[in-house]
Parts: sequence; structure tokens; C-alpha cells
Amino acid sequence: MFHHGLDAGKEQLDHFIKWAQHCRIPEFVELQRKIRRHYDAILATLEHKLSNARIEAVNNKIKLTIRMAYGFRDIDNMMGMIMLRCSDIEVNLPWKGQILTHIC
Repeated sequence: MFHHGLDAGKEQLDHFIKWAQHCRIPEFVELQRKIRRHYDAILATLEHKLSNARIEAVNNKIKLTIRMAYGFRDIDNMMGMIMLRCSDIEVNLPWKGQILTHIC
């Protein structure tokens, strides 16, 4: 939707809202209500071409790391693992000579 621009995005959004208002599927009716509540913020996102996808990806990586760290005895070890996975530090594996990089 970002590559269509503000005017085309607004037109598509308005079309969907109009369609969903008259839809008999309750989930679509509820979705159009939520879209109408956040309409100005959605248009601002389209205008400025900003997304929170990168933040959501980092949050997901942190949650996954916390699940992987279940059973760590020390919270500092878990925090260290999160910082390592979400950084751009290259880790050389001594047994294979491979380089692993984690980029958030």
C-alpha cells in the first residue's frame, strides 16, 4: 500500500470501509470500525511512509530469545543473550570457522 501513495491509499481505504460497513461478516464490520477509529493515523502512515515493522521484528526476536532462555539461572545471562541476538556482532564459531551475524 505504501507504493500507491496517499491519494490512492485513501481511496482504497475508503472503498474498503464502505464495503465492510454493509458486509454481513461481523469480523469485517468490526475491522472497519477499528480502521475508522484510527483513520487519521493510517493516513499519516501512508503519507510519511513509516512502519513499525522493524520494531515488531525486534520484539518478536526478544520474545523468542526469552523462550529459548527458559531455565537460565541468572537474568543477566538472558539479557546478554538478547543483546547478542539483537546486535550486529559477528560470532566466529571455533569448530567450523563460520561467521554468524544477527541483524535486527
